Amino acid sequence: MHVLVVEDKRSLAGHLGRALESEGYRVSFAYDGEEALRLGKSNVYDVMLLDVMLPRVDGITVIRKLREIRMRTQAIIVSARDSMGDIVSGLDAGADDYLTKPFALDVLLARVRAAARRVPIREPQALQFEDLILKPHQFELQRGSRVASLTRTECALLETLMRRARTVVPHAALIEEGWSSDADVSFDSLYVFIRALRSKITQCEEPELLHTVRGVGYSLRSATC
Repeated sequence: MHVLVVEDKRSLAGHLGRALESEGYRVSFAYDGEEALRLGKSNVYDVMLLDVMLPRVDGITVIRKLREIRMRTQAIIVSARDSMGDIVSGLDAGADDYLTKPFALDVLLARVRAAARRVPIREPQALQFEDLILKPHQFELQRGSRVASLTRTECALLETLMRRARTVVPHAALIEEGWSSDADVSFDSLYVFIRALRSKITQCEEPELLHTVRGVGYSLRSATC
């Protein structure tokens, strides 16, 4: 299960992330409403924890806009706004649950478990870019007739690169997706994993697909782009 925590207070977001990860969830973060909209449109999250009072775009607007494009993610608003009108507005906007601050962590985790039980079981879909195919549920890539096994981290990195193919994915975004937390992972560590991943993506005379953008990040694209 993949949970998106949308909270502008980074210390609270980190606290929630650690608690969720201890329960076995994969966790990603957004720290403002604009970022939540961008990430939420991907529909790759099973549960979203969302504050209302966010920079740039408020949480109610985020939920409403995502529901307009048929986002299926279970959404739980977690907010200090506790009036009956606030709760009704949040649920009417498309939230599946509403939890007021301050809250007991055990209660929040129980709400997340309840939301997770409502998520349909689905097998991750294979992704393809050019002649490269990623099979996330099997932790392997295929290029032509060649198949290579991937570690969990390599699989998460490649999935992120494939979903954002032909764009430059920053180092920080890859670290967040690859390690699923705000863990202290250096760019050097990321480089080691990318080097191993590149050796599996491209061998012999195959055209290079994974490119380095120095000082910025990495990009999955054909050599002619």
